[in-house]
Amino acid sequence: MPTVFVYGTLTDRETASAVLDTFEYRGKATLRGLSRADGRYPTLAPGETTDGRLLSTPDIAVLDRYEGVDRGLYVRCAVPAVGGEAGPVETDTVDCYVGDPGLLDAPAQWPGDDLFAERVRRYVRDNDVRVVRG
Repeated sequence: MPTVFVYGTLTDRETASAVLDTFEYRGKATLRGLSRADGRYPTLAPGETTDGRLLSTPDIAVLDRYEGVDRGLYVRCAVPAVGGEAGPVETDTVDCYVGDPGLLDAPAQWPGDDLFAERVRRYVRDNDVRVVRG
């Protein structure tokens, strides 16, 4: 089952249950290299750390719709995952949703002038961004 790092509304079991038919929390995790930025909805920006949870579900297409990926509201990107205090992670990468700060009225800046999704993916690839289980 695909695993996603969640840091906003989907950390709440009741919300996740309303959105997803099948899911399982895999424990707490910290996203290193990106900080939470709150606007209309939470998003991420280059920065320190963000605490959240690992959520596994086969319903990635449902999550994409919930996060507005088709409308450009959020982009889903793969982030390297490493074990931590709580043990190993079952996968080398986890997905993470990053919202466009311009559309969310969030105080966040992403370097570059190209499309938002490309700026996010490049930043994650070129910097020490990772999810640590813990």
